[in-house]
Formats: sequence, C-alpha cells, structure tokens
Amino acid sequence: MSKSTVLTLVGSLRADSHNKKLAEAIQLNAPENVDVQIHGSLGSIPFYNEDIDVEGQVPAEAAALRAAAADADTILLVTPEHNGTMPASLKNAIDWLSRPFGAGALSGKPTAVVGTAFGQFGGVWAQDEARKAAGIAGAKVLEDVKLAVPGSMIRFAELHPKDDAEVVEQIKGIFEPLTAVQDEEAAA
Repeated sequence: MSKSTVLTLVGSLRADSHNKKLAEAIQLNAPENVDVQIHGSLGSIPFYNEDIDVEGQVPAEAAALRAAAADADTILLVTPEHNGTMPASLKNAIDWLSRPFGAGALSGKPTAVVGTAFGQFGGVWAQDEARKAAGIAGAKVLEDVKLAVPGSMIRFAELHPKDDAEVVEQIKGIFEPLTAVQDEEAAA
C-alpha cells in the first residue's frame, strides 16, 4: 500500500500559531500510511490577481503552492478564526488553487478543514467559510472531517496540542475519513 499525501495549509501566519501547532500535532499523529506535509508560510504568496497569473509569470510562491497541491492526494486546511471568518492568507491560497477556472489544483481534490480558535466554538464559522470557498473553487469537500478546538489561547498557553490527550484522540479520528476517500478512488 502506498502512502497517501496530505498537503496541509495553515491559515495563521504567526510564528507561535496555535493552528500551526495543531498542524504539527496532526503530522505527528498520522498513521504510517499517511504523509502529512505542512506547506511553508502562506504569507509569502502575493494576493491573487489575474494580471500576474499568466503562464511564465506566475509568482514562484504561487507556482510552488499549485505544484504541491497537484502532487497531494488530499488537502487539509487548518484555520484560525479572524473576525468570524478565515484569514486572508488562507482565502488567497484557495484563490490561487482555484485557477485556471475548472482546472485548478483544487478541482476534484478531496479537501478537509479543521482548526482551533480562542472562542467557545473553536472557529467553526471560519471552518464553514473555508469549506464553502474550497467547494466553490472545485474541491471535493469532506464534510465529515471535523475538528474544532475551542479556547486555544488558554488551552494551549503552556501545552502543545500534541501533548493534549483529548486533542490527540480527536486528531486520530480525522484520518479515517481522510484516507477512506483515497481507498474509494483507488477501488473505482
């Protein structure tokens, strides 16, 4: 059985981001047959603009994101919640991956959304917005993959998510639906 590659995009740009730490915990708890790759900072990717999305002129950071997404079996978006929605960096990544229209790297790609946020609901509004944007961009959104960790500022003030037994247990639960879609596609 070959390894399934999960490209993980973290919406937070902060060096000590709780969502980056959550992505690291996901990577550490991946089953043997899953390779979780955390993409570099989305902050270096210029805002999407059709004027610069021209063959031979696509910014290197955007081209690297598209190549990584094209090579991945699944995309995992890890988002904080900024003012009730996903951060601009994550939305911008979705925009770059949605082009060219109908044939972007997200087109038909199994995509899941998870995250943590300060609020009592763990960023579910941001996650819903990310699922919506990814779906409109052509992704095959995995609606049954859910992980929203509330109270991140307090919960992870002195504890890395990888050391939080409850979070680790929830993380382990996301891999079955993530890998089941690959199994279904392989059987088809």
